[in-house]
Amino acid sequence: MNYFDLTIETLVGFFVLFGLTKILGKSQITQITAFDFIAALILGELVGNALFDDQANVWSIIYAVLLWGGLIYTTEIITQKFTNSRELLEGKPSIIIRNGKLQREAMSQAKLDLNQLQHLLRSKNVFSIRDVEFAVFETDGSVSVLKKSLQQSPTRQDINAKSETVKLPYSLILDGEVVEDNIKEIGKDEPWLKNELKKQEINDYKQVFFAEWREGEGLYVQPY
Repeated sequence: MNYFDLTIETLVGFFVLFGLTKILGKSQITQITAFDFIAALILGELVGNALFDDQANVWSIIYAVLLWGGLIYTTEIITQKFTNSRELLEGKPSIIIRNGKLQREAMSQAKLDLNQLQHLLRSKNVFSIRDVEFAVFETDGSVSVLKKSLQQSPTRQDINAKSETVKLPYSLILDGEVVEDNIKEIGKDEPWLKNELKKQEINDYKQVFFAEWREGEGLYVQPY
């Protein structure tokens, strides 16, 4: 084994991977999806194999890393430009607790059992499923929790306030694209959404970066 060549190849692999991480952005680490996880494993495997392959040289490492990194970067661009591709490439969040009730079908589709769910809830300082009004299983494997009204911090129970029904907010427009499933979920349609946007002097979905609706609070819109 030529230790000098191995040292050079290791250093090159390190700096190329470091640079690639900077290019791809923090989301590759902080919000890793199943696809990102597999991509990272293969990328590490490419560099590892190249280091101990006598036939591989520095240029082989650089080429392998840049090629795979280019594929990952292209995928990120596709998900940013074409919102319809996000569900395929990144997955889709699932509501696994709705109105305080476990959604068995959604849990089954997400391959999530009760023990795993309880572990995820405890990571959010929730130790009883009965305290949860809504829970969303995210694409990165984490869970987002909306507690019941009396369990929210500071709890309404602490100040002797009357219990209120918890309402889940729905994203209706993301990056200029309408989220049709959520519109149907709240019992509305696109003509209703267009009318609501006109009230805020917005005539086209493409003008909207983000729009969220919550019962009792109406439509919140953030234009580009």
